[in-house]
Amino acid sequence: MTLSNSELTFAWTPTTVVFGIVVFVVTAVFSFLIWKRHHFSASSGFLEFLRLLVVAIVALTLNQPEWRETYEPDEKPALAVLRDASGSMKTEDVTDETAPGRAPRSRESLATELVAPEVWAPLADQFEILNEPFSTAEGGDAGTDLGGALNGLLDRHPRLLGVVLVSDGDWNQGEPPSRAATRYRMEEIPVFTVPTGSETRLPDLAVTAFDVPTFGLVGKPVRLPFTLTSALPRNHSATLEIRTNEGESLTGEVAIPAMGRLQETLLWTPQAEGDYELTLTLPPADEERDTANNTLSAPIAIRKEQLKVLLIESFPRWEYRYLRNALERDPGVEVRCLLFHPDIESVGGGPGYLERFPEADELSTFDVIVLGDVGMAEGQLTLDQVAALKKQVAAQAAGLVLMPGFRGHQGSLLDTELADLFPVQLDPAQPRGWGSATPGQFELTELGARSLLTRLEDTENANANIWASLPGFQWYAGVVRAKPGSEVLATHSSESNRHGRIPLIVTKTYGTGKILFMGTDGAWRWRKGVEDKYHYRFWGQVARWMAYQRNMASDELMRLFYSPDRPRTGDTLTLNANVMSVGGEPLQSATVVVQITAPSGKIETVRLQPGGEDQWGLFTGTFTPAEPGEHQLVMTCAENGGTLATSVTVQGTTLERVGEPARHDVLDEIARLTRGELLATIDPAVIRERVAALPEPEPIERRLRLWAHPAWIGAIVLLLTIFWIGRKMAGAV
Repeated sequence: MTLSNSELTFAWTPTTVVFGIVVFVVTAVFSFLIWKRHHFSASSGFLEFLRLLVVAIVALTLNQPEWRETYEPDEKPALAVLRDASGSMKTEDVTDETAPGRAPRSRESLATELVAPEVWAPLADQFEILNEPFSTAEGGDAGTDLGGALNGLLDRHPRLLGVVLVSDGDWNQGEPPSRAATRYRMEEIPVFTVPTGSETRLPDLAVTAFDVPTFGLVGKPVRLPFTLTSALPRNHSATLEIRTNEGESLTGEVAIPAMGRLQETLLWTPQAEGDYELTLTLPPADEERDTANNTLSAPIAIRKEQLKVLLIESFPRWEYRYLRNALERDPGVEVRCLLFHPDIESVGGGPGYLERFPEADELSTFDVIVLGDVGMAEGQLTLDQVAALKKQVAAQAAGLVLMPGFRGHQGSLLDTELADLFPVQLDPAQPRGWGSATPGQFELTELGARSLLTRLEDTENANANIWASLPGFQWYAGVVRAKPGSEVLATHSSESNRHGRIPLIVTKTYGTGKILFMGTDGAWRWRKGVEDKYHYRFWGQVARWMAYQRNMASDELMRLFYSPDRPRTGDTLTLNANVMSVGGEPLQSATVVVQITAPSGKIETVRLQPGGEDQWGLFTGTFTPAEPGEHQLVMTCAENGGTLATSVTVQGTTLERVGEPARHDVLDEIARLTRGELLATIDPAVIRERVAALPEPEPIERRLRLWAHPAWIGAIVLLLTIFWIGRKMAGAV
């Protein structure tokens, strides 16, 4: 910069000028009289001169003297041309009105054309052209940070005169762009925004979710939920395909609503063990522009599993007998029974029967516990056993089925630690429930119609018809209502109270385990005419749903399970571990470490902390994956010397989606706030013309406020000090 002018200026007003002159004149008169009275001595004259000098400086201070310097810039002002380089710019929805027959091109190609060096070469004499692309890249996933791009530009280039922003406005990271625009307005730097792309979404079909479970069992149906979205202006029917890496194919008919979303499920029954890769493919529509999002893949491990189920009952009622038979005939289930028989001295016996309630180490091996018409009566459960059941559910991720009976024994459990586990509020006035000569029917709720637990047929319509035709029940528990936080899957079809229909099948989560309340003991009647088809299927699904977490990864001494089982990048993954001693007892304290290796090779170590006194054997910790892909987990325990290895597949979150509509409103807001302009044109000459009209940068002024400068104030104080000392020496004070 070159100094072009310098001068002393005053920010005076008539009042300050008149006041200063009057004070100075009056002071001068009195100073002359004082000097005359001292016979015009030199010392007196010096003191009065100091007095006049101080008053003169104070009078000048009131008029705010400033030293002003003006500099002309030696360099050209900077003009920044920003180009959005994020993934959404690959959308092909840019049309040329002058060429109607031309196929739409991508937003990226238009942006590249508008920021080409030759476009801005005519302004090179007027501006220094800064041509920069922008986007973000965090953890391998690209996004758009408009606010960060604008702020970073201003931080790097303080001589900005204006900015040209070419983008589709689809920001998804960082602070709102309006904050950066406000900063530009304060700096008086206009932003000219050039929108690319259409504000209308392209015709598109997409597979947006494929939530395959972590593992499944050989010979057992696996539920494969998926979500499809449509941007077509009409309903669309298609036959989608799920194919395994072994070549096995599964198809299903779907009808996707216009401009809507469809959530559906297909059932797959694997026939062999192994690690599979499932790929879901939705055939593209004729008018689709982007078919890359019509396919999604997910891994699944298929195992042979042996679930352990414990049945606890007081009397061998029909539901107990048929449930025991159903589980015993299931090759994937090992069942043990504890039948108290309160009216005789000994408990029930025979193959699979226990003679006593299991000890803590034995109880911890059971995945599911079915608690029938049992309570705190003599010859049944004790307080210690009730506490052990609660710990097994809360800390060991076991499932608990509550299946009351007409004797009402479960009502006595409401005064114990198990009260918190009940997902329903029982009616104390009706502990023995309600019986009727007319059979009652189940009615699925909206949640129950979608649940895997109540899926007795493969399609929703067929499943609804089956539930409507199932043989009814003639007894149901006295239930007031479902507790908050629970999920009602089925209610009584006709009986209700002031809270609504009587809930009969209710689930909830407690600690790390799952709970199911079955409010009737008449499910065994479902065998009528079809034998074990529906009864066995229902209870088999319940057992596997409850044991799912416990069997994610386990060996004889340790078990590792996590939530959610299909995490995405950025999710908090909760790691839970059950750790046993060499003797089989749950450990109260131990050094449990999980080493996590990301796909990139980065290693992170998480030390799991004990769950607490009431949750023996449970150790918990958290981990937030930043990379998509398969993460290898190795858990070790110093106390039992055990090592357990498993893997977790983390799904990536796609911030940049091709085919989404452009957000011109965001760009319009930026232009408005910065006092720039939204240039809705693809003609580079028009854009260049508008930018060329920017005013020349004003000269830079530097002002030194003398009246507020420390040296100025110090000079006044110094003169007053000399004046006071002089008066002392002259004997005037």
